Amino acid sequence: MRSHYCGQLNETLVDQTVTVCGWVHRRRDHGGVIFLDMRDRDGIAQFVVDPDTAEAFANADRARSEYVLRITGRVRLRPEGTQNPNMPTGMIEVLAKEVEVLNSAATPPFQLDEHGKVGEEVRLKHRYIDLRRPDMIEKLRLRSRISHNVRAYLENQGFLDIETPVLTRATPEGARDYLVPSRTHAGSFFALPQSPQLFKQLLMVAGFDRYYQIAKCFRDEDLRADRQPEFTQIDIEASFVEEDDIMGITEAMIRQLFQEVLSVELPEFPRMTWQEAMDRFGSDKPDLRIPLELTDVDDLMQQVSFNVFSGPAKAEDGRVAALKVPGGAKLSRKEIDEYTKFVGIYGAKGLAWIKVNERAKGLDGLQSPIVKFMENVVEELLDRVGAEDGDIIFFGADKARIVNEAIGALRVKLGADLNLYTQAWAPLWVVDFPMFEADDNGRLSPLHHPFTAPSCSPEELKADPAKALSRAYDMVLNGTELGGGSIRIHNQTMQSTVFEILGIGEEEAQEKFGFLLDALQYGAPPHGGLAFGLDRLVMLMAGAKTIREVIAFPKTQSAACLMTDAPGEVSADQLKELNIRLRQKAKAEAAGE
Repeated sequence: MRSHYCGQLNETLVDQTVTVCGWVHRRRDHGGVIFLDMRDRDGIAQFVVDPDTAEAFANADRARSEYVLRITGRVRLRPEGTQNPNMPTGMIEVLAKEVEVLNSAATPPFQLDEHGKVGEEVRLKHRYIDLRRPDMIEKLRLRSRISHNVRAYLENQGFLDIETPVLTRATPEGARDYLVPSRTHAGSFFALPQSPQLFKQLLMVAGFDRYYQIAKCFRDEDLRADRQPEFTQIDIEASFVEEDDIMGITEAMIRQLFQEVLSVELPEFPRMTWQEAMDRFGSDKPDLRIPLELTDVDDLMQQVSFNVFSGPAKAEDGRVAALKVPGGAKLSRKEIDEYTKFVGIYGAKGLAWIKVNERAKGLDGLQSPIVKFMENVVEELLDRVGAEDGDIIFFGADKARIVNEAIGALRVKLGADLNLYTQAWAPLWVVDFPMFEADDNGRLSPLHHPFTAPSCSPEELKADPAKALSRAYDMVLNGTELGGGSIRIHNQTMQSTVFEILGIGEEEAQEKFGFLLDALQYGAPPHGGLAFGLDRLVMLMAGAKTIREVIAFPKTQSAACLMTDAPGEVSADQLKELNIRLRQKAKAEAAGE
C-alpha cells in the first residue's frame, strides 16, 4: 500500500511521486491550505494539501488526530525559511495528490506530544497509543537491535539457540513461583520457570556444549524499577569452561554490543571481590561513576563514650562506617533530615554527621551534635577519611548488613543528587561471592542458587560452610547488575553436600531435583554460564528510568496489566475443570448466600 515510510523521505526523492501510510500527528489549516504531519514507526513528514485537489482536500479537511491515512504526492523542497535542519525530513514536504482515509479515530486519551502531563496509569491503560510515541518506538527499535546483535554474536561463537519448557515443576530458586493448575492431573501444578537453570544444565549433560536462549522468566516477587513479574533473560551456558572463559565471552559480547549499537567504547572491566565491594561501597553492585567510598572506623569508635557508635563497633556482626562527601558542608539541615529519613527505609535508626567548616580550628571548626562524644579520636578520624574544609562526613552504625544497605544507598543517592558522576559508563566484575548467607536465626541459604559450585572440596565445604566462597561472578554496569552466573556443580557428591548443608534431605532432594541428580550420574561435564537481564540492559542503553519503559506491554508495580485488566476472574466451569474451589465462594456457599 505504500512506497516509503515517512521517515525515509528526504532531498534525494525531490520531484518523485511517493505513497505513504500512517497516522495524523498534527493537522494545521493555513488560509485554505491544509498541512498534515504524518507519522509512522520511522518518523514524521509534512504533507501539503491544496484546495485544487478537491477530493484530497475534503478528506484532509475531515482528518483529525490519529486518523489513519494513505497519501500519494510529489516530494519537493520546503520554501526558504520553513526548513527544519534538526528534523530528518525537515528539508522537504510532499504536495498531496490523493488523500485516502483508511480509518477514523476517536479522540485519543492524551496527545502524544503531551504524554508528560498524564499519569503512567493512563498511558499503560492505553499502551497501544503510548507505543506510537517516537521515543517509545526508538526504545523498542533499540531493544530489537540489541537482541539481534546478541544472537549474531553468540551464533558466531558456536552457541545454539535451544528453547526450554515454560510449563515445568516448582523448584526453590529464591522467589515465589507462579503456579499453573493441571486439568489432567487433579491437585497438581506446573510452575512457570524463574530461569531455565536446571534445563540448561541438563543440556550440558546432553552434550550441547554451547547453548543460549533469549528466554521469558517469571518470579512472583515485590516489584520495583528494575523488576517485573515476567522478564526476559539472555541465558548462556557452556561446557568445559572455567570462570575466565565465561567472563571473557560475555565481556566481549557486551563490548561489541555497545560499540555497534551505541558507538561507545566501554572502559576496562576491573575485577573486585564481593568483600571489597561491600567494604568500600556497601553494595555488591557498586556504581563506580561515583567517587565516594565507605571508610571503616570500628577501631576508632571502640574508644569513644558514645554507645550508639561504640556498641556496633565492638559487636561481632556490627560495623561503623564513615562516608565523606567533598563539598557537602553546604547541605542544609533540611536536606540532612531528608537523608536521615531516606536511610531509615533501610533500617538505619539515624544518620550522624560532622560538617568540616575550618579544620585548622580543631573542634571549633567542626559542626556536629556528636563531635563532643569523640574528642579523643576526631583528628585521627578526619585524617583517615581525608576530610578537608567544606566536607561533610556521614556515619552508619549498626549491624553490618544495615550499615551496608543504608550507607551504600545513601552513597548512590548523593551521587545522583549532587551530580558527582565522573564518567558515562563504569563496568565491573564482582567475584568471590560467599557460598551461603545466614538469616537472623543462623540458617544458611544459597547466596545465588543451590547449583553454584563452591571454590573448595566437599570436605572443606562441610567443615566451615559459612566461610566458603563460590565460583560466582556478576557483571555490573553503572550500579546495575546486568548479569550473574557461576561455574555449576557437575558432581553428584558435591551437589548432595550442598543440599545437606541447606537442610534438604535425600527424600526432599530427590522429590524436587531428582531428575538433575540422576543426570549428574551419567557423565556431566564441567560447565558454567551467565544470564543477562535483557530488560535492564536495554534500560541502561536507552537511558530509561525503569524497565517498564523498554517493555512493550509491562505490568504495574502491583503486577497488574491495566490494559487487559489482568489478572482477572475465571468462570466457575473453568475452576471446576481444574478441581479448584475459591475459599471466599466456598464460605459464601456454606453460609447459604
